[in-house]
Order: sequence, then C-alpha cells, then structure tokens
Amino acid sequence: MTTEPSRSEPARLARLSMSLPAELFRQLDMMVEERGLPSRSQLIAELIRHALAEHEALTRPDETLAGTVTIVYAGGGGRVRQQLAETQVDYLKEVISSQHVFLEEDQSLEVLLVQGPAVRLKQLCDALRAIRGVQQLQLVTTTALLPPLHEQDVPPAKEAAE
Repeated sequence: MTTEPSRSEPARLARLSMSLPAELFRQLDMMVEERGLPSRSQLIAELIRHALAEHEALTRPDETLAGTVTIVYAGGGGRVRQQLAETQVDYLKEVISSQHVFLEEDQSLEVLLVQGPAVRLKQLCDALRAIRGVQQLQLVTTTALLPPLHEQDVPPAKEAAE
C-alpha cells in the first residue's frame, strides 16, 4: 500500500494498490459500470465508508451515528403503524423525522432519519423489529453527523455566575 499522494492527486488522497481474484475484479467492474461511476476508486471508497460505519456501530456502542431505518410492513388495519409510532415516541431523541408511503397489496414503507449513540439505534431497531407485521427492517448508518438542530445557549446571568 502506498500512502504518498502522487503528483496528479490532491494532497488529501492516498493511493491503494490491491490484488483481487479475477472473478471478483470482473464483478467490481460490472458494478462500477452499472452504477455509472467514473472509476473503481469511487465504488471502493463508498463500500469502505459503509463497512466503517457498520464497524463503528458494532465496536463503539457509545459512538454517535446518523442514518436511516427503512421498514416495510403489512398494513394490519393501522395497528402496525400505531405501534411503530408509539415505539418512535420512546426514541424521540434519536428519531429526527419519518416518511411514510403506501405500497401495493396493503403494505407500507417507512423511512426514519435517525441520529444517536449506536447502542440506542440498535435498541430502536430491535424494538421496531419486534412489532408483529414488520416484514423488513434495515439500518444504514454513517459517521457523518447532522448539525445540531437547536443549540442551547447559556443565559447571560448563568454565565456570569459561573
């Protein structure tokens, strides 16, 4: 592995050289082409970012992560949707927003924008998965965070007292 940037690359990039089995290399090139990406490097960087975020969630449970929770569930006469909403209320600090759409055959898709400690996001997903009627659930995280939605200012009188 070479970590020195080449003359044509910006200083913040590092070059990586690797060997892959021929079939894996062919599949990688097909994926680059199918996604319309300009290079293998872009795809590999994306895959590494996903792997690093997943690693953070597993190895550093107190690390704050942002991401999405995608849920597919059967309609259930509104019962499932009500239980999903009640569960989200228990995680108000972590659930930033929610988007819901109706799918075919009495199914629904809900996407939650979340941010919080990895352990809390896992607990949220476990609680949502436990709801009868939830058919699929996937958490996708990133270590890049949302900026604070509301900054808490310390009142001037309190600052002077400290």
